[in-house]
Parts: sequence; structure tokens; C-alpha cells
Amino acid sequence: MNAVLSLIVFLPAVVAAVLLLVPATAPRRVFTGAWVGVSAVDLALVVAVWLTPGSGFRFEERVAWMPTVGISYHVGVDGISLPLVALTAVLFAGCAVFALRETRRVKSYVALFLALQTVSLGLFVALDLILFFLFFDLSIVFMYFLIAGWGHGERARAAALKFFLYTFLGSLALLLGFIVLYLAAEPHTFDIVELVAADPLAGGGPAAALALLAIGIGLAVKTPTVPFHTWLPPAHTEAPATGSAILAGILLKMGTYGFLRIAMPILPDTWRQYAVVAVVVGVVSVLYGALVALAQSDVKRMIAYTSVNHMGYVVLGVGAAGILAGSDEQARQLATTGAVTQMVAHGLITGALFLLTGVLYDRGRTYDMAAYSGLAARTPLFAGVFAVAAFASLGLPGFAGFIAEFQIFTGALASAPVATALAVLGILVTAALFLRALQRVFLGPERLPDAPGTPRPFADLHPSETVAIVPLLALATVIGVLPRFLLDVIEPASRALVELVAR
Repeated sequence: MNAVLSLIVFLPAVVAAVLLLVPATAPRRVFTGAWVGVSAVDLALVVAVWLTPGSGFRFEERVAWMPTVGISYHVGVDGISLPLVALTAVLFAGCAVFALRETRRVKSYVALFLALQTVSLGLFVALDLILFFLFFDLSIVFMYFLIAGWGHGERARAAALKFFLYTFLGSLALLLGFIVLYLAAEPHTFDIVELVAADPLAGGGPAAALALLAIGIGLAVKTPTVPFHTWLPPAHTEAPATGSAILAGILLKMGTYGFLRIAMPILPDTWRQYAVVAVVVGVVSVLYGALVALAQSDVKRMIAYTSVNHMGYVVLGVGAAGILAGSDEQARQLATTGAVTQMVAHGLITGALFLLTGVLYDRGRTYDMAAYSGLAARTPLFAGVFAVAAFASLGLPGFAGFIAEFQIFTGALASAPVATALAVLGILVTAALFLRALQRVFLGPERLPDAPGTPRPFADLHPSETVAIVPLLALATVIGVLPRFLLDVIEPASRALVELVAR
């Protein structure tokens, strides 16, 4: 049996278990160095999987787990999951390098991140609903401890609790939907591939609507979409920089990935029936996220709300892929491909932005934009990298975000012209908020927190920070300029998914 996916998934957890046996008094580089090393190995293995040709689900592994109730350890990758597996490997590697500067309870910090790396990778390769749910829930647990333990004081614990309660409630709704699918299947199974082939709730009906509602709510909370987004800004604001990067870059994708892996292919008739709801929710999230971000004075909170905006584009894309009237197969495929590309683009760019806010907080101990001014003269490298990340996030041509949003808008325009036109306005608002942030923080007369007008040490990017952040933006640029290596992986899987939805 080819066990390369299991190796990729569980290697970080094995290393975490070994590190727990090492005394906490050991040099901190023992722990952070181990994280960097295992992330590098995982990334190399993912590259090997990427370069292996094939179609459909590849590197499948299936072992009976609880056969009496139709549960198995079933994993595999296709063109929808492989880009997210690669994104996970890249972003965790960047965070591992960034964490070389961490000094607080490093042993526990690294062990939690390694465990989170395992469950994140595991979710994107899971082909069994219960296995998916297990990784989905464990990601909530590990992120809760990271926010509460390494966030910013008392408010971090409150934000962590809100994050846990919201997302755990969403996971319970998700489990309800999975049980409905299990009971509808004959024979009963939680296997995603078998459920897609069986189409147990074909034709729709109350049971199918209930299943889609429960699954949709569970995934919408995780994404998050309006109105289930309220846990996100405090969680991001109070989390450590690496926690925010993984929360935005990876954990939010678990929601939108679930729509593509579970809701759309297993419930195709019901998805077509209610796809317009996804389109409306997506557009509302795009506009609301952008407008509220524009009103923020806290730079980290501003970036958190742009995540609501950017994930709204993904929801718009997956919704448009289910609307058959007024569209053709090519348009629906384009919207689906754009949704997957947007997940990758957002993960790279927003992950980099949150690491950059960590640099800002480390130097000035505040995220308040009003406390800073004229930093470009003192920290030119930091200012330049932040500017690149900001322009990438607002969808400037030449970056991955432009490729993704162009595909989503083009694919959605025929079936949802009004919604698409409204969503385009989100780009304008996003441009305004990032340009305002660049102007306030980096231009004008120099001002630093707690000492207005008085020069004091405010270091530019350190080598470890540069090595952690710049490759993320470089990869976003490569995708923006030469996207074929990514699109060639996504498009065949998008085509197969669109054909399933339209069957």
C-alpha cells in the first residue's frame, strides 16, 4: 500500500510526540529547529506528490476502521485537495521559520503547531466523512489553546473561548448533516467516494434540504460567512502572528473546501436548487467584509475583515457553479477553478500579511495605525514587503488574487450578473483600505508608539522574518504571472465536479 499521504499527514504529529519527551529546559532551537525540519520534509514530499502524474483520486489509502458502521481510514488527493495540501505545507513551513524568534513556552508552542499541521493536512486528504469531522474538530481544539496560551493577555482567552464555542457549534451542525447522509445511503456508509457515486438523496426533498442546511451552516461558520463571522475578528486580533496566519491561511479553507468536497458532489440536486443562496451570502460577505475593514483603525482587525471579504469571493464562485440557468459548463468550471485558486491565493497573501502584523506588534506593541507614521524611512524592507502584500491582497494584476478573482467573476457573470457586478465593488473598497493603511503607517513624518517624534530603535525585518514571509509573496507572484502549473492541476478536477453537479 502506498502510504505517502499518511507519512505527510502524521509525520508532524510523530515529531510532536517525540518532542514532548524532551525536557522543556532544552535550548529552544531544539524545538523550533525540529519544526522547521519536519516542515521541510513534508514540503518535499508534497512536491513529489505534485510532480507525480495522474488523474482522479491518487495515492489512495483505505483501511477498515469501524466497518460495522461504514467508517474507514480513507485518504487520497485530487486536483481540488492537492493545491490545499501544498498550501498547508508551504504556510506551515513559513510559520516554522518565523517561529525561530519565539521565546515563550517554546516546547508546548511547537508541539501544538505540529499537531495542528497534522490535522490540517489530514482534513484535506480525508475521503471519509467521520475522518473529515475528526480532523475538523481537532483543528478547533489546537487553535483554541494557541490563541489562549500565546495571545495578548486576558482578551486572548475570551477570544479563544468565543472561537471555540462558535466553531464547535458549527461542527455539531456538520455532524448532523453527515448522519443524515449516512442514513440515506444504502448500504449505510460515511465514505465520500461511495456517497458521491450513490447520490443517496437524489431528487432533493426535505431530508436533502436538511442535510444541506446542516452541512452548509457548519461550513459557513468555519469559512466564515456573514452572519457567522463574528468570532473571526477577535480571534485574529488576539492570536499570535503565526496563529493568525494559520487560522486565515488554512483553517478558513476547511469551510470552503467542504463545500467543494462534500456539499456539491454528494447533494448535487439540492445544491443546484439552493445555489442562489450561496451566491447571495457570498456577495454580502464580500461587501460587508470590505466596508467594515475600511472602518478599522486596528491593522490586524482590518486584515481579519478582509478575510471575510476574500472568502466571500470563494462562496460566490461555488454558488455560481451550481446555477445552470444562463450559464454553460465552461463558465461553471471557470467559477469552480477560480474558487480553488482564490483559496490558495488568500492563504499565501493573507498569511504573509498576518506575519507582517506580527513584526509590527513586536516592534511597537500595538496594532493601532494611528500610533505609527513614516516607517518607510526607518524600515524600508518591511515597508516594501508590506506594500507588495497589500497590492497582492487588493487583486492587482501580476498576483495570484487577480487570477482567482478574474476566473470567479468571468464564470459567475452569465448566471448571476447583478451579484457579480456588486462583488466587483469589493475590489474597489479593498484597494481603498489598503492604500489608506500604507499611507498612515509608512508615509508622512516619522512617529512611533509611546514616543511621538522621538527616534528610538525600530528594527527592519530580521533574516528569519524575511525568509518566512518573502517566499509566500514570491509564490503568489509566480502564480499570478505563470499560473499554468496550478491551473493544470485544478481544472480537470473542477470539470469532473461540475459534471457531477449537473448530472
